[in-house]
Amino acid sequence: MTDHLAEILKNLPDNPGVYQFFDAQAKLIYVGKAKVLKNRVRSYFNNLKNHHGKTKALVRNIRDIKYILVDSEQDALLLENSLIKQYLPRYNILLKDDKTYPWICIQNERFPRVYSTRKMVRDGSQYFGPYASGRMIGTLLEFIESLFPLRNCNLNLSRENISKKKFKVCLEYHLGNCGGACEAKEKEDEYNSKIAQIKNILKGNISTVIQHLKQMMQHFVEQLEFEKAQVIKEKLDALANYQSKSTVVSTSIHNLDVFSIVSKEEEAYVNYLKVVDGAIVQGHTLVVKKKLEESEEEILLLAIVELRERYQSDAPEIVVPFLPELILRDAEWTVPQRGDKKKLLELSERNAKFFGLEKKKLATNSKLPERSDRVLEQMKKDLRLSELPRHIECFDNSNIQGAFPVSACVVFKNAKPSNKDYRIFNIKTVEGPDDFASMEEVILRRYKRMLDENQALPQLIVIDGGKGQLSAALESLEKVGLRGKIAIIGIAKRLEEIYFPGDSIPLYLDKRSESLKVIQHMRNEAHRFGITAHRNRRSKAFTKTRLQDIEGVGEQTIQLLLRHFKSVKKVGEASYEELEALLGKSRADAVYKGLSDAKED
Repeated sequence: MTDHLAEILKNLPDNPGVYQFFDAQAKLIYVGKAKVLKNRVRSYFNNLKNHHGKTKALVRNIRDIKYILVDSEQDALLLENSLIKQYLPRYNILLKDDKTYPWICIQNERFPRVYSTRKMVRDGSQYFGPYASGRMIGTLLEFIESLFPLRNCNLNLSRENISKKKFKVCLEYHLGNCGGACEAKEKEDEYNSKIAQIKNILKGNISTVIQHLKQMMQHFVEQLEFEKAQVIKEKLDALANYQSKSTVVSTSIHNLDVFSIVSKEEEAYVNYLKVVDGAIVQGHTLVVKKKLEESEEEILLLAIVELRERYQSDAPEIVVPFLPELILRDAEWTVPQRGDKKKLLELSERNAKFFGLEKKKLATNSKLPERSDRVLEQMKKDLRLSELPRHIECFDNSNIQGAFPVSACVVFKNAKPSNKDYRIFNIKTVEGPDDFASMEEVILRRYKRMLDENQALPQLIVIDGGKGQLSAALESLEKVGLRGKIAIIGIAKRLEEIYFPGDSIPLYLDKRSESLKVIQHMRNEAHRFGITAHRNRRSKAFTKTRLQDIEGVGEQTIQLLLRHFKSVKKVGEASYEELEALLGKSRADAVYKGLSDAKED
């Protein structure tokens, strides 16, 4: 121990706080909390030979010690968790969560939208979650939309815009999926009442929503508005059905959090159940990677701080398997011995154990040959290939009577889409609807460029089409010297026939064949990608033509609009204020009026 460290240890205070260990490079390597800083920090240097090997390595690397005093041990725990997340010190336990979980966002705006997102933006919007799966969040949003029709457009529904009648109701209004706030057909306080009820549902306070709806139904009955009362009754039935699907524990239990821990040699699993009004509304298991000889209490406390913060829980009661020494200001510990709370704790423990078993099973399965390798082996066998088709490219043409022709190239690597490698080709040399000539042009351009740039070539080319398109592609491969060097097949849509070069008899793969499924997936991707590009090109040309027809709008103005709004569709959706800020008053007047007239026509 250096004189510098000895001096620090000598003068450590008796207060609660957080201590930080630094190495020779002044890098933070460990953060800890203590009820009494002096006793806890000195314990690392006393009886060093009795410590675990990793703790000995930590102490050998300590060159400096700093500490932060706090008012209580709970404050120390919160600060410790914050510093660990910020600096990720080498010797601290790691709270592992590789996934980005989805949230439900209620947007901070007039007539708020409600939607799912994986990205939190600090703009005053409210976020609920996170949720364990996209499917779960989708089901919940569908349920909310069925109860409370909300807008899903991104219009700026300011009072000024609505009073100036800048917007018109869309199809969603006529279908009954929106109240038409853009034309003031729905009042803001009525809309906000729906948002308040949605917030209660997302918080798990369904009983509050049910009570509110019952009052509304009674009011409509008293006013003899039986049709409106029936609509409310249907919503109540839907809520009752939703509530019945929740894991109801006990009506006598209100709001509490349940935590359990299963500890293994290298890591621990902490399960969390959030209980609101007697029902489990959320659950999650956190993986904690151990670094030193952390006790179960240390691990559990850090996980509790992390999960309560993540799930925005302020439950006044926390059910745990053992009583921590830490005293909380805003919640009480409960270690149940019997009854519903004991059953909840046992359920949480089962979840943690099951999570650990599933993780172990996945680790074992990962040692087996990957699915992609098995599929590629099957494709090699079915399609008579000389090597595994790890890189496959598929081509499809899209046009309407020869207008705006494009060809899509989609790329699969290891039997999975590689979206970043997708390419669109605008047909340049072909006039009119000629699939064969278009295919010939695209294949020539694609592989000539790949050869010129010394790019890695695919092991297989798939042509969406029969013998004609396949022959056209072969001619281009011949021109660039690749015929016979890359395997190529065609797939005809009608009966899913697979055609090979020089073979007039097609191959019919079993409909359940994994090889056929990969080829169909590629063909469908190429079709989707090509159609999207074709529509965008056609829309761009159409919008540009509309802009060119406006008097006083030149090519430079058109290019400025397209560069600023990114999408041609958004030019037509732009407000007058946005156009004026970009173009100035006179040109904005011309564009706004010209596009408005075109819409009316």
